[in-house]
Amino acid sequence: MTAEQAVARATAYFDSGEFKRVLAKRVAIRSESQRDDRDEIIQRYYDEEMIPAMRGLGFTCRQLPNPQAPARPFLLATRMEDPALPTVLCYGHGDVVFGDDENWRSGLTPWQLVEEGDRWYGRGSADNKGQHSVNIAALEQVIAARGSLGFNCKFLFEMGEEVSSPGLAQLCRDRQAELAADIFIASDGPRLNAERPTLFLGSRGAVNFRLSIHARDRDYHSGNWGGLLTNPGTQLANALACLVNQHGQLQVSALKPPAISAAVKAILDDISVGDGDGLAIDPTWGETGLTPTERLYGWNTLEVLSFLTGNPARPMNAIPGSATAVCQLRFVVETDWQHIGEHLREHLDRHGFPQVEVEVLRGSPATRLDPTDPLVGWALGLMAETSGKKPALLPNLGGSLPNDVFADILGLPTLWVPHSYPACGQHAVDEHMLKSIAREGLQMMTRLFWDLGEQGSALLARHQAHRTQGGAK
Repeated sequence: MTAEQAVARATAYFDSGEFKRVLAKRVAIRSESQRDDRDEIIQRYYDEEMIPAMRGLGFTCRQLPNPQAPARPFLLATRMEDPALPTVLCYGHGDVVFGDDENWRSGLTPWQLVEEGDRWYGRGSADNKGQHSVNIAALEQVIAARGSLGFNCKFLFEMGEEVSSPGLAQLCRDRQAELAADIFIASDGPRLNAERPTLFLGSRGAVNFRLSIHARDRDYHSGNWGGLLTNPGTQLANALACLVNQHGQLQVSALKPPAISAAVKAILDDISVGDGDGLAIDPTWGETGLTPTERLYGWNTLEVLSFLTGNPARPMNAIPGSATAVCQLRFVVETDWQHIGEHLREHLDRHGFPQVEVEVLRGSPATRLDPTDPLVGWALGLMAETSGKKPALLPNLGGSLPNDVFADILGLPTLWVPHSYPACGQHAVDEHMLKSIAREGLQMMTRLFWDLGEQGSALLARHQAHRTQGGAK
């Protein structure tokens, strides 16, 4: 059988309605990881869906305890065809955010897959049950057509991604031998848009921090004490303004990335970000001299997530005793984010705000596979050939994923092929997957896996040679 015939087989499978039937069963499982009364249901996703599905494809399955969150275990499915063959690591998460049942529009429920036109509504249809189901179905079609994959495959599932993947990094550190592979291929996040297939190579990092001023233990009457006592709210507002100005431009030079490289600029020239979800972007917001695309995928942004002083619900005529704000830095590779606390402290002191306390809350690294790596051209070429469209290449996702555990801890080249789109409603009511994207995604993934089985060793040898030579300059 040829690659084209394998793709045709996958298309027929999808058009038969079988993929929809399988996805509907998975959506029906209320695997809300943000709730503490769903532990038994979360286990059902493994027992009733993932383990039977993967065993049916010749994988051995082993549940791995979560070293940080026992109620959110991992599942490792492994199919080893020949130790001499390359090994692919795949990933998916079966947990979802809160269903928010009562706020879905009439006729929809989070736990029933409902088809309306090109949309399949249901919690997890886009994030992430639908996406990893596409990839499992692609593996199934390759095995059915060829009788084998032509490579070894490990598929890691987690049930805590929506609560920041507790234990995932430690698992990958502790079990590097069990998770060892040559390449990582997975699907999460959105495409650039609904029409254009997309490949992204990593994600921006994110680090949250809290700024606080504690001037006194209680509030004081603004008439009796105004002009005599410092106002923490006023002071913190000015402190924030010295970090990010009124145009959304980051002012802390130590937290800016190096200039965008010519290679990345060339890639981003082919990408256009525009309006979505009914929102019009502000062309004057963010770093000067950069296009909106470069600001989103190639630069750092500092956002104020919350700001509290006094009592906003019931304002009093009083000078507040304290003020606090939670902020976030989204950043690309080569940013010195590990020292963000020191950089903020130095910047605030230099601008006259020694009273502002800095507390770094949590962070995750930025990652990006070298866009000139041969693996990138290989994937883009097959995606274009299969879809008949020019795929979009994103050096990294604008948001964040736990890609660092695969890229940094396991040391793998990472390729992400999303099967969703920006207006899918993930983390909101009326979440949905586009049937057309799922169908096209299944076709592309079948082709990628088929081709990997034919030329995986040669392809990975070119990847290693590229790394040895230093990659892009």
